[in-house]
Formats: sequence, structure tokens, C-alpha cells
Amino acid sequence: MDIPRLHPDTIEQIKQRLDIVDVVSEYVVLRKQGKDFVGLCPFHDDKSPSFTVSPSKQFYYCFSCGAGGNAIKFLMELGKRPFSEVMLDLARRYQVPVQTLKPEERQEFQRQVSLREQLYEILALTARFYEHALQQPQGKVALEYLQTKRRLSKDTIQQFQLGYAPGGWETLYGYLVEQKHYPTELVEQAGLLVPRKTGEGYYDRFRDRLMIPIHDLQGRVVGFGGRTLTDEQPKYLNSPETELFDKGKLLFGLDKARATIAKQDQAIVVEGYFDVIALHHAGITNAVASMGTALSSAQVKQLLRYTESRRIVLNFDADRAGTQAAERAVGEVETLAYRGDIQLRVLNIPDGKDPDEFLQHHTADQYQKLLDQAPLWLDWQIEQAIADKDLKQADQFQEAVQAIVKLLGSLPNAPLRTHYIHHCAERLSDGDSRLMLRLEEDLRLQVRGERWHGRSHKWQTRSDRNLLEESEAQLLRLYLHAPDQRSAIIIAMEERDLEFSLAHHRFLWRQIAELEGEGEGERGREGEEAGSNLEDTIQNPKSKIQNPPDLIALLQDRCTDYPGEMARLYPLFQLDEKAKRDILRAPLTIRAATAAMERIMCEKRCRHFEQLWEQTDASTAQELDYYQQKIYAEKRRIAELDRERQVTFVDLVQAPWVGDLRD
Repeated sequence: MDIPRLHPDTIEQIKQRLDIVDVVSEYVVLRKQGKDFVGLCPFHDDKSPSFTVSPSKQFYYCFSCGAGGNAIKFLMELGKRPFSEVMLDLARRYQVPVQTLKPEERQEFQRQVSLREQLYEILALTARFYEHALQQPQGKVALEYLQTKRRLSKDTIQQFQLGYAPGGWETLYGYLVEQKHYPTELVEQAGLLVPRKTGEGYYDRFRDRLMIPIHDLQGRVVGFGGRTLTDEQPKYLNSPETELFDKGKLLFGLDKARATIAKQDQAIVVEGYFDVIALHHAGITNAVASMGTALSSAQVKQLLRYTESRRIVLNFDADRAGTQAAERAVGEVETLAYRGDIQLRVLNIPDGKDPDEFLQHHTADQYQKLLDQAPLWLDWQIEQAIADKDLKQADQFQEAVQAIVKLLGSLPNAPLRTHYIHHCAERLSDGDSRLMLRLEEDLRLQVRGERWHGRSHKWQTRSDRNLLEESEAQLLRLYLHAPDQRSAIIIAMEERDLEFSLAHHRFLWRQIAELEGEGEGERGREGEEAGSNLEDTIQNPKSKIQNPPDLIALLQDRCTDYPGEMARLYPLFQLDEKAKRDILRAPLTIRAATAAMERIMCEKRCRHFEQLWEQTDASTAQELDYYQQKIYAEKRRIAELDRERQVTFVDLVQAPWVGDLRD
């Protein structure tokens, strides 16, 4: 069917209800800046926020590529869709009655809009019915529960429209169907009635339960949560999925909390309805809750619209179930967290209490103090990895280390990895300074391996493997035969955040580290000494040449202990003509080899992001834009590395060792 032409009145109504920030924020992560919002432009490869959205003007503009217009043009340009199609979607979104130039089409759209309006009406009427029942003799137990057990005021009860579902099987049915004459099928579609198994008639879904209405962002009732007042299971019963109610996309209390979230620049996410209600009752009104499901990335992105600094605190129960819920929630948004797109913290209240229990005996200020001290999500996860483990037991120690390495391996920022590696070494060493330094070095090696070793093999080609074998071998051979270049090799690898990836090369590097540690007071030992050794080497490289450790002889002595591994390494102990040339032009060899190793990592990451880009839904413009940026950045870096790998005639002529050759 052709898309119908809309009546001018319909178009005008849509324009009046449109909010450009609401529309654009579904596709672009926006940050408040003064009166406007800024973000990365979705229409070009934007590296820094050049895209501005003005709520007062209802207009967007990119200062980099020049894209601009209203919300309608934004949707048309982004999705390459015609005007009428975009307007029809907006009409459904904002419940605007659709008038077209074709009566038969107008009837169908009006029917769809009318259905939603009737469901809203039924649910609003039901909420008032439950509120009224709470104040009647039959609701006495529920009201006492709220006032005595939960210590809620009359104002809070009214604010959240708390109510009571009477215990009869057909009480609500009688009110809505028999008294108000709503069609039974429509009340069922609202999630309020359940058909009998016999196939004849319906009964009320909620019976003898304390009722908690669930509202959308516009404050309209879209569903209910019902808490049992007896031992009946389940303890909490939610509305089923309906035309209006999708619990995976809604956050309980967000309609009441979003203004405070924006004002305080922080959102609190808790587990239960009464945690939210108790916090709001105590004056902490920036709290919301997911409804019996794991916090989803869609729900988090909803919250991020209202906080400029993107601060979210997860305050789930400290019991096993609550910890698992927090871990699932962190898992949902860890990509955002690793990228720094969210400041995520996790609060576990002492003694395993939830917010509602805590506030029964403590003040709002005491709760706020706990909030202020809540650790970052990564610190919390590190503590979870260590918690309840006897680190003196080898198997439990190794289990904790593996969990920590997996966490730190995903950190994209090298200084941050260094910080956490040092912190984790301190935690695992239990105050033993010598053990801490050894652990720090071991963790650093394992974290580097975790970042791409193993999981990156699927992105590695045969040519990658050949180039990697050659480049790593060049560096190791140079390290063995040219002691004066050892510090330069270490510095070059650390600056590029590289490691030896091939198993036999990693093995050799570990043996070298151990042997040099024995010969130099444990290589990399205790801070200042290690720093001064490295500084001396850099300032006076010939000092190492005069009395270099005979690594080759020491390594060959180990052959008897590791015959299988060392068999693949014998060629590195020999010098052919090419190896001699590499040593003569050592600085160029180091530059080219390390550039080649970094290039392989960039290629693998690029292939990885390209596959993610291909697998991402075209409607999620934000993620597509992120992957495009990553692909572009990797390809640009690859081009730079290719230039570094080229050894030109000028390089050869200007090389410092050329004079030595002439002599």
C-alpha cells in the first residue's frame, strides 16, 4: 500500500508535540552544555562533539559538516526515509489522530491510535479503583502494612497511587465490564483479566494484593505490580507484556525521578518498587528501579539522557541474588563503561540491607554518605573476584587472578591499566612488598596477553602470522646479540603497549626476565632501583656493553630443562648475514619491527570492528557510528605504521652507525 498523504492538521499537531531532544537522543548520546546539548554528529565521522541540539529553537546543527534542521529532517536524513513515512511513525509515537486524504487509510490508523487511548483509559480507571479500595474496610490490612511496616506517609501513598486489589475472583471484572461496559477483550489486552482454562469466562489477574501502578514518562499508567499480603507465590506479580507495557524498556519511578536526576546529575538504580518508594519518601528522589528483570542497556541509555556527567549508581541487595543482578547489569553496559560513556558505581549497603531496610533505621544523610563512597564498577568487580577466597590456597588464588586479568584486559586506556595492575598487586600480595612487585610484573604480562592473545587469533591471517614471526624474532635476536640495544627494545615495546604473542617467543622472554632478575637483583625489582638501572642504561648505554650478562650461554644451559620449547629457539642464538645487518642498523630494525607488531594488532582490531559493524542493526545509529569511528582510527594508524616500517635511503645515510662502518 502506498504511504498516504497526511492532512495538514495532522502534520501541524505532530510538529507541536515533537521534542527534538527526545527524538535525537535515541540515536545520539547527548551531553548538556549550557542551554543546549552536544554530541558526535551521526552524519559524518565526528571525532569530537560538533553536533548541537537546541531545545529552545527545536533545531540541530553540526559545526563540522553543516548538517542542520528540525526533528523531522533529522529522521528523514538519518534513515533516508520519505517525509510521509517519518510523519506516520511520529503520529503513532505521540498518539496524534491521523487524517489522510484516503478515508479507508484514516480508519485503520485511527483504529490503532484509538486502541491505545482506550487501554490508557482502562488502566487509569483501574488505578483509581484500587486506590479507592485501599481506603475501604477490605483494604485495611494493606493500608496498615503501608503505614506500619513500610512507614509511608499519606502523601507518599497518594503520590505513587498505591492501592489494593480486592480478593474476589471477578471484582474488577464486574466493575470494568459489567458496570463500565468495557469490552472483555479490551480489558484482557490491558493485562487485567485472565481467561479461564475451561474456556468460559475470565477472572481478575490481581486478587488480594497491594497494588503499585507503573507509569510511563508521561505519567500515564501502563501496568501494575502486585505484592502479596499472604504467603501466596509469587511474592510480586507484574502485568504481562501488552501494547503499552514492556518491562524491559520501562523504569519504575522515572517519571517522578528524571527532574531530580538532571538537577543532581546522578541516577540511583535499585531492585524493588518499595526501595524506590522508600527513597523518595526520605527525600532522595533520583531513584528508579528495573522491574524484576536485569537492567538492560536500553534502560541505561534512557537514564543517560538526564545526567550530563552520566553518573549512575547501582544499589542492589548485597545478598547472592542482588550481587548476581548487579553483575548482570554491569555486563549489559560494560562496553559503555569501558569506553568511558558512563560513570558507573556499585553500592552494597553493609549487613546486606536493601535501601528500604536501611532507611527504616538510618537517615537520608547517612544513605547519601554511602552513595558518595560507592566504588567504581571496576573496583567493585575486583573486590567480588577476591571476596570469599582464601588467597593462601593456590587454586583459589589462581581463580582470583584469572578473573582480575579478564577484567583489566578489556580496559582500553594504558595508564588506567597500569593503575589497576598496581592496585590489584597490592590487594593480592597482602602487604608483602617483594611479592607485590613480582605480582605486578606477572599481572602486567597476563593482562597484555588477555587483551588480544587467544581471542584475537580468529582475526589473524596467515600473512599476519608470518610477519609476526619475523618481527618478534628480529627483536629477540637483537636483544640477545646487542646488549646495548636492550633498553631501547624495552622502551619501544612499552611505548606501543606490545607483548610477544607467539608462544615460543613468550616463553623465551619469560626466561630472559628470570635470568636477568637473578643477575641484576631481580629485573624490574622494587621501584627506585629498577628505575635507576633503566635510567643508567638510557643515559650511558655503553655501560651495559662492557659487562653484559651472557644471556645466550645462560639460556642454553636451560635447554636441558625445556628441550621442547627451546628447540624452536636455537635459530635465534645464531647470526646469519641478515641478522648481522639488523644489528648494524639496530634503531631502524627496532622501529620497523615494533611498527609491524603494532600494525598486526591494528589489523585484527579493524577486522573485529568491521564484523561488529556488519552485525549491528541499522537502526542503532549510535553503535554504528562508534564502530565506524573505530575502523577509521585503526586504518589511519595502519597507514602511519606503514610509513614507519619503510627504511628509506635517507634513513640509511643519516643513521648514527654509518660513521662506524666508514671507520
